Amino acid sequence: MVVALLRAVGALCEPLMRRVVALSFALAVLTFAVLWLAVAAVLYHTTFFDWRLMNWLVDLLGGLAVLGLTWLLFPAVVTLIMGFYLERIAAAVEAVHYPGQGPPRPQPLGEIVAITLRLALLTLLLNLLALPLYLLIPGINIFLFLALNGYLFGRGFFEVVALRRLDAGEARAARSRFAGRIFLGGVVIAGLFALPLVNLVAPVIATAFMLHIFEALPRPVAHSFGPHP
Repeated sequence: MVVALLRAVGALCEPLMRRVVALSFALAVLTFAVLWLAVAAVLYHTTFFDWRLMNWLVDLLGGLAVLGLTWLLFPAVVTLIMGFYLERIAAAVEAVHYPGQGPPRPQPLGEIVAITLRLALLTLLLNLLALPLYLLIPGINIFLFLALNGYLFGRGFFEVVALRRLDAGEARAARSRFAGRIFLGGVVIAGLFALPLVNLVAPVIATAFMLHIFEALPRPVAHSFGPHP
């Protein structure tokens, strides 16, 4: 798994990867800039108390809350923005590391959209539901974050790469058979999303990383389209 991660990080040198990272970074920054400006405008133009000190504290806590939510929701937003490019990333990694394979299974646009939206919305919803636990259980919250998002990212990014070579039933069977390995891969991906700056390129690394994990699975389940290298 360490080798797969190192190879995935090396994929950032590919020109296609750099373009995807630059585009997703710009869109993510724009999204959060709009959010920050909107919240700042509301806090600045709203007077909650007659006491100036209390209003200042509200503004300060509101700003800190926005920063915290930005960190928490960043994985979902970046994954949603970059999600429509993940198939291209997988194809680019295959072209470099697994050139002998046949063409991937044709994927309907609806399938790609469904995978992307499901992963982003589940990440957003479950992390919001877990927010009280993140805040109230210091020390344990990081493990909860890694476990919850490890499951989500492991499942989501495995589907991204597996459905290029397997139909839905085969992908579910492979995910069930190798659940432990996929979960550990997801925990690594969740850790990438938790690191400042690294999270900007986390979806690219995650896709390449999970593709290497997928290709390392035993041949009977690895994929049914095209030869295995």
